[in-house]
Amino acid sequence: MRRIFFSLMASLATLTAMGQNLIPSGSPLYKLPYKNTYVMQTLVAENAFRTAKQVKTKPGTFEQARKVLPAPYWEGHRKEIDMYWKAWQIGIKNICQPLDDSGFITSYIAPAYNGNIFMWDDAFITMFCRYGRNFFPFQNTLDNFYAKQHPDGFICREIRGDGSDCFGRYDPTSTGPNLLPWSEWLYYTQFGDDARLNKVFPVLAAYYKWLKLNRTWRNGTYWSSGWGTGMDNMPRVPEGYNTIYSNGHMIWLDACLQQIMTAKILLKMGFYLERWQEIEEFEDDIKNLTAYINRNMWSEKDSFLYDRFADDSLSDTQGIYAYWALHTDVLPKERLDRLVRHLGDTTKFNRPHRVPSLSYCHPKYKANGRYWVGGVWPSTNYMVISGLVNKGYRQLAWDITMNHYDNVLKVFEKTGTFWEYYAPESAAPGFMARKDFVGWTGLPPIAELIEYIFGIRADVAENKLTVDVNLTDAYGLSRYPYGQDGLIDIKVAKRASKNEKPKVTVKTNVPLEVTVMWGDQKVVKHMKAGSETI
Repeated sequence: MRRIFFSLMASLATLTAMGQNLIPSGSPLYKLPYKNTYVMQTLVAENAFRTAKQVKTKPGTFEQARKVLPAPYWEGHRKEIDMYWKAWQIGIKNICQPLDDSGFITSYIAPAYNGNIFMWDDAFITMFCRYGRNFFPFQNTLDNFYAKQHPDGFICREIRGDGSDCFGRYDPTSTGPNLLPWSEWLYYTQFGDDARLNKVFPVLAAYYKWLKLNRTWRNGTYWSSGWGTGMDNMPRVPEGYNTIYSNGHMIWLDACLQQIMTAKILLKMGFYLERWQEIEEFEDDIKNLTAYINRNMWSEKDSFLYDRFADDSLSDTQGIYAYWALHTDVLPKERLDRLVRHLGDTTKFNRPHRVPSLSYCHPKYKANGRYWVGGVWPSTNYMVISGLVNKGYRQLAWDITMNHYDNVLKVFEKTGTFWEYYAPESAAPGFMARKDFVGWTGLPPIAELIEYIFGIRADVAENKLTVDVNLTDAYGLSRYPYGQDGLIDIKVAKRASKNEKPKVTVKTNVPLEVTVMWGDQKVVKHMKAGSETI
């Protein structure tokens, strides 16, 4: 306790001494005569990104990238492999260099939108870009957000190329969704980078605490806005409120679920790093929010989770936002099963291109997607698919993955490129969607191919590799990055049927435990460096 006390006192002293220096470059406080109303967050004193020197990394060419990136093989599926490489080719073109006086500290991959960086876009982009670590340090993209953290822990969700925030911190649209910890945890499970985990933890914990202090109602539940959730025009707020800009005096389900997910991740980080004092509140936050959601945001009649209005009634908008529950332990198994069933319902979310952001039965649903009133978004689909796998719904995850992937492939064959989002009723880009969007649309051709079609998933913290075999075709992946120095080649032989035990050959330069899964069966093999057939 004494050590903790003196550590806190030192942090407070540092914050006081730094004073205005804690205000990020590009902040309106540098330019306008506003009073300094910051309530200092002690964890920000540990944010090493704020004072880091700018490092510009020039990427290699795409031809050079092809020699080091993971290389997939899929028998009889040349178009799919071409799509994989095209996604990397477009994504590499979106690597940007920071302006000298922007306060950005590193080169980064841009969201391919308007020249700004977006918190929610870049969190998803880095989820597939982690497979390109041996070519370019894509994860460092998030460092520019960390460098722009305010002294109270706030991080703006959209930041201009000159380093200035697009929104004041108390604007209802200023920040969110809080997905940065999810991206960092996926990166950690892929590479076991202890040094990065130590650096990002205080930044992420400070941001979590800012949201808790500034985005909650008096009962501890969270609010947001259309822009704040990333789902701009989804019809969620009551009549009289602005769909995009207003909090609607609602309890926003996804904002609550994301904070539970984030708290759970920060608990894992904190336990590993022995940051006990910073995480002691997180378990109570999870418990309290979980109890509230089960008691007050679940409709027994509809078997669905909803936003809650100011008059304590529930919304009737069934949207993909409810499936953030798959990344929490909020619902008991019986309720979760019922929520998941809607994903297979052709009157709801099982449309020609799965999964529409808004239920088909909603009166505002649009066949062309029209953004978040039915559009199929690679980002939220990745959320649903990964959540289903983590919760054990592997067959449904496979069905959705293949449907989504095949539709993206059909549009790629027609147009030669990738789109911001897709129409739910046909294999077509969404209404006025941006093209060459890599961007989070790198998720289907890269991350979903590797993780859920090829079924290759890593957990370096546990020194485990999973090969979840669903295909009967021969396929494989070489140069799969694993840990700090690991490179693995995986080859899966052709099978006569899905029930046949797969023949999987693994060549690795590091020892690890390999689990091969097919259907409801699995085998586990402890490997030394070398090559073995399992």
